[in-house]
Amino acid sequence: MPKVSTPLFAKLLEYTKDVFEHTDGSHDWEHTQRVLTLARHIAKLEWADIEIVEIATILHDIGRSAQDKSKWKVCHAELGANMAEKILQSFEVPDDKIQKIIHCIGTHRFRWNNFPETLEAKVLFDADKLDGIGAVGIGRAFLFAGEHHAKLHDPNPNLDPNAEYTKEDTAYREYTVKLQKIKDKVYTAEWKRLAQERHDFMEIFFHRLNEEVKWEI
Repeated sequence: MPKVSTPLFAKLLEYTKDVFEHTDGSHDWEHTQRVLTLARHIAKLEWADIEIVEIATILHDIGRSAQDKSKWKVCHAELGANMAEKILQSFEVPDDKIQKIIHCIGTHRFRWNNFPETLEAKVLFDADKLDGIGAVGIGRAFLFAGEHHAKLHDPNPNLDPNAEYTKEDTAYREYTVKLQKIKDKVYTAEWKRLAQERHDFMEIFFHRLNEEVKWEI
C-alpha cells in the first residue's frame, strides 16, 4: 500500500482501491501505485502541490474499466474526471481543490488534444507516461495486447487506427504508434532525465525481438 500522507488521502485511498478490482491488468491498481511513486518524486523536484498530485494520481484511472466495457466508446480521462468530482464532493473537498484535481485527471491521457495546463497536471501526465515506457512499459504493452487477444508479434504492424483493440494490436504496434514517441511529448525536466534510458531500452528490446522472429538464420 502507498504511504499515507494526509487523512483525506487515506480515506480516498481506501475508497479508490476497490474500484480497480475489475480493471484489466495493464491499468490496474499496481499501475496506479507505480505512477503515484513516480508522481511524488517528480512533484517534489518541481515544487508542485503534492496533495493535488497524490489525489489526482490515485483517481486518474477510475474510469478505465467503464471505457473497456464500452468497447472504448468513452474516454476514461473525461469520465474519470466526472467520477472524481462526485467522489470528492462526497468527501466535502473544497471546490477550488476539486477543480485542480479533475483538471489533472481530465488531461492525463495521451490523446484527444486535451493538454495539461497546470504544473500538477503536467506532473501526473509525465508520471503516467513514464510507467508506459522502459521494461515495465514493454511488460504492460504485452499485457495489453493479451487483453485484446493480439498475436505475439508482427514486424510490419498494421498502423491503421481500426487495428486498435484487435488481434493486430501487438506490443510492437503499440511501441511503433505510441511508446517510441512519448519521450518527446512530456513536460518536466526530471521526466526527461528518467525517460531517455527507458526509451533506449525499448529500442534495444524491440530490435532484438524483430531479429529473433525472422525465419532465416
